[in-house]
Amino acid sequence: MHAVRLYAFGPAENLTYEKTDDPAPGPGQVRIAVAAAGVHLLDTALREGRQGPLPGLPALPSVPGREVAGVVDALGEGVDGAWLGSRVVAHLGFAPGGYAELAVTDATRLHPVPEGLGFAEAVAMIGTGRTALGIAGFAEPGPESVVVVPAAAGGIGTLLVQHARNAGATVAGLAGGAGKTARVRANGAHLAVDYTRPGWPAEVRARLAGREATLLYDGVGGEVAREAVALLGPGGRHLVFGWSAEGIGDGARGHFVDGVSESVLGPEMLRRGGGLRALEERALAEAAAGRLRPAVTRFPLAEAAAAHRALQTRGTVGKVVLEP
Repeated sequence: MHAVRLYAFGPAENLTYEKTDDPAPGPGQVRIAVAAAGVHLLDTALREGRQGPLPGLPALPSVPGREVAGVVDALGEGVDGAWLGSRVVAHLGFAPGGYAELAVTDATRLHPVPEGLGFAEAVAMIGTGRTALGIAGFAEPGPESVVVVPAAAGGIGTLLVQHARNAGATVAGLAGGAGKTARVRANGAHLAVDYTRPGWPAEVRARLAGREATLLYDGVGGEVAREAVALLGPGGRHLVFGWSAEGIGDGARGHFVDGVSESVLGPEMLRRGGGLRALEERALAEAAAGRLRPAVTRFPLAEAAAAHRALQTRGTVGKVVLEP
């Protein structure tokens, strides 16, 4: 098979596309002929040698990637034969191995891909989708809510905009550049605002016509978050779940700030969402029903390095997916 391997931590150029031995499933495992593999911002941190919220760095050489979808083509001992030939999606957990034509995982991690859902979209929902629903569970919007979503053209942001809109909330989506704001508008946001333009907070206030934001889903941090927090009215909630920019957005006097960092989001999300598997099942069901529609940016597997560079420079929209 072909796979993308990392021999030394460092820049994206260290990702090497090469031919390697086919993996074999062990007891309780299956092998998946990969049709789509998810790329996560965490993958870029691990590639650079930063472990983030994970317990440690992968042993090198390593095949990155922890989200895959495809067809089961081999079974390990003790696995139900009904899985053979099935369209499946799985999150590999802490074990890497997704950037490859073949990937092995425990059968207990498998979900059938719902009918009508593509492999790339299934990959988006198994990781990003479950996270978006877990985040929303900390502060569910309603018809009276005014929700601000920075990075609204990203994988999580796209789904949070849809989720809030489905709940009847007024949604302001923030994105960088005319192309991304057009996508945010097409995705259903009532306001799509370019945060790279000077004075964008005043534009949001004017278009809200006196209404104050009640909820800020903040996965960006930095200056954008600091300005967005000021849009919150008294009692508004600032939910922090990441910071792709430098620095967490600061709270403001009079605002209730509900800060959730990557390091504590997982355990609390499990408690509120009924566990990761329950969130995965719900995410796939929401996509199959058409209530959540993930955006996807596709790269060939051989161009994993380009995918990493584009993700880190905000040159993508939605979920980044590699396709063999």
